[in-house]
Amino acid sequence: MFRKKNMTRLFEEHPTIYGLLKDAEDFRTARNTVLGHIDEMRRHISRISQRLEPLEWTSQNQCLMTCRKIFSVRSERLAKFSVLKLLWTLAHEQYDELPEELNDGFFEEIIHLFNGMKGRSGIYDQEKVPEFAKEKGRKASILRSGQLDQMAKESLNAMRRYPTGLDEEIIKMRTHNRKRIMNHFNATDEDWNDYRWHLRHVIRNSNELESLITLKKDEKTAIEQAKQGRLPFGITPYYVSLMDREAHRHRDHAVRAQVIPPIDYVEAMLRQKDEKDRSFDFMLEGETSPINLITRRYPSIAILKPYNTCSQICVYCQRNWEIHDVLVPTAMASKKQLESAFQWIEEHPGIIEVLVTGGDPLVMSDKRLRSIISRLAEIDHIMRIRIGSRTPVVLPQRITDSLMDIISEYRIPGRRTIDVVTHFEHPYEITPEAMEAVQKIRMRGISVYNQAVFTIENSRRFELAALRKTLRMIGVESYYTFNTKGKRETKSYRVPLARLQQEIKEEARLLPGLTRTDEPVYNVPGLGKNYLRALQHHSLLSILPDGRRVYEFHPWEKHLSLADTYIDTDVSISDYLETLKKRGEDPEEYKSIWYYF
Repeated sequence: MFRKKNMTRLFEEHPTIYGLLKDAEDFRTARNTVLGHIDEMRRHISRISQRLEPLEWTSQNQCLMTCRKIFSVRSERLAKFSVLKLLWTLAHEQYDELPEELNDGFFEEIIHLFNGMKGRSGIYDQEKVPEFAKEKGRKASILRSGQLDQMAKESLNAMRRYPTGLDEEIIKMRTHNRKRIMNHFNATDEDWNDYRWHLRHVIRNSNELESLITLKKDEKTAIEQAKQGRLPFGITPYYVSLMDREAHRHRDHAVRAQVIPPIDYVEAMLRQKDEKDRSFDFMLEGETSPINLITRRYPSIAILKPYNTCSQICVYCQRNWEIHDVLVPTAMASKKQLESAFQWIEEHPGIIEVLVTGGDPLVMSDKRLRSIISRLAEIDHIMRIRIGSRTPVVLPQRITDSLMDIISEYRIPGRRTIDVVTHFEHPYEITPEAMEAVQKIRMRGISVYNQAVFTIENSRRFELAALRKTLRMIGVESYYTFNTKGKRETKSYRVPLARLQQEIKEEARLLPGLTRTDEPVYNVPGLGKNYLRALQHHSLLSILPDGRRVYEFHPWEKHLSLADTYIDTDVSISDYLETLKKRGEDPEEYKSIWYYF
């Protein structure tokens, strides 16, 4: 909702731009005068003698360049919206022409941008010139070490906010959970340690789940609506044991959110269920699949999808439009389809690595998995077989000695490697059982990597840092952190791109290099991963009336071959901070987020 006090506050921050907008007869005339003013500001800050802190100067210059880009004709054309026209309309008080969706989020974005343009971002207001900078030699190094001690202390304390599944208290609580679940199913310890028992007892409805943990009303409703609409749903007994019995979600929020769909997700999926092949294929796999079971976006690697189901369903799965349900009998590709896929790989010697995923290939039987890996190993140009699986997280009992015997048999140092890529989302998922599974894999000379998805459930200050730290301690290397995809049905999980950039710079950067090994990426539909650390890979085009940013993402092959860019709309920073506030966070701790573009 538009509030006039926001307009007053906005133009008070930059009266010169307000005057230029007010004096212009139309917004096209305003463009020339405003851009001229911005250019003059850039020239001015490059020659002024008054000393501004270097980092504030850098932020000021970046804000000026960002504003100039937002006001450009090209950005307006690509974003299909004009920020400048909206500002001109506000300056001329033409309230009847304002968009209905105009709200506080837009004003907060522009106010912060204007403040940054004047060198008043406020990021460094509380900072003083460090004492070590005033000294030299050993004295300077001692003072510097003291400052680093304080940084380390603060970051470690922040990470301790997030309990892990390796904490003694959590282990004890989950032991009670396991006994309660086993009693419900009349199971023995032998049953619990047998992955096949878990697969036979996947929880598939709200009534059964509610007999094991307490469900909130909206959780139960969402599950029931999903089941009525024949949307996939299922949770392994083991993964249920990771949930707190109470429904408060204070500690198990990320665990529950992984498998219990929110209402808006279910409604979005049901609205377009009949055309989901077109509506929900966000990554455009249909356009990057040269043959059934194969996806290819890069020169040297291809994806093979032999098994189209999992032991449980993740709500924000990239392939939720393909997977029909948990452990469906028809999930296994036919021998004819598989052989056609293998022959296709043989005919493309540029492919030196194959990612076997799905679905979850480790849910297949040992015999079937062996047949696939052995067939890939027969192809001379395949140097690496990568297995993508969430099994170590949701069903670690499946990582048996016999399974590892099969997988490791095809690992030949110097000739062919085997790697496992898994998907831990939160330190609360890291358990003694998961750690044991990882050790079994690593003891066979197989590396284990993690791909996290950055969602509202792991995006608080130092929450992802705590995940990286704990993963490294159990032998898992962080590989990628994916910005949540812009899929309509998973809107409530999404986090602004700026927050991931902020996390990498301000939290991950405090971890040792061998711990912060992940690369933050945005997966461009039909093209592939866009690296978010550098501005040359993406650019901010516009800010919509509801506060959402519009970005242009550049393809991975930039500078290698001609390819189109991709335009996508983010979620509102203002809305995100409001959600964090409702979850008990202080938005002031995230204030620099506005200056990540």
